[in-house]
Amino acid sequence: MQKKINAYCEAHTTLPLPVLYELERETHLRTLSPQMISGKVQGHLLTLLTALAKPKLALEIGTFTGYASLCIAKGLPEGGMLHTIEVNPELVHISKKYFERAQLSDKITSHTGDAKQIIPSLVCSFDLVFMDAAKFDYPAYYDLVIDRLNPGGLLIADNVLWDGKVAAKATDADTLTIDAFNKKVHQDKRVENVLLPVRDGVLVARKL
Repeated sequence: MQKKINAYCEAHTTLPLPVLYELERETHLRTLSPQMISGKVQGHLLTLLTALAKPKLALEIGTFTGYASLCIAKGLPEGGMLHTIEVNPELVHISKKYFERAQLSDKITSHTGDAKQIIPSLVCSFDLVFMDAAKFDYPAYYDLVIDRLNPGGLLIADNVLWDGKVAAKATDADTLTIDAFNKKVHQDKRVENVLLPVRDGVLVARKL
């Protein structure tokens, strides 16, 4: 049933940028974890949230091959900029190629390295942050960005259901870390939040 629901949702979601089909295909051919891309439904959710938030500056932690980056960049207003960080230098050539093909490279600044070191070096505040990198670092990423998220800004975190393991109360280290992160955000009085069962779970928090 879940597969049918997912297929129905995809069939009734606005079509993505044509270049994203090419990027998805190359991601499956050239990476070991192609399931890490956002995909059609989540990707367009990012586009819509970005278009609604109208961020002047957005930050993505975890570029991978650039699918979500393009979805966010598509939703940026005129003059908006996305800073995206990827720790694996072997993936950068793929993302940059598709940023050019989508004619959105002028809206995207790519950084390569450890996000925990790069974020403090960015002398700016953000209107939107998307987290989709190492899950055990989510609490650290949150602490690095929350005070630099402007009032009314959005923080979006992916994979917060961890294949349902958080609800099943699994006790492996990754599940416990993600559960602790979800609780951390939910208990933070600086934000209001909603956790959506989209794909592997998407948490959306708005800075008060």
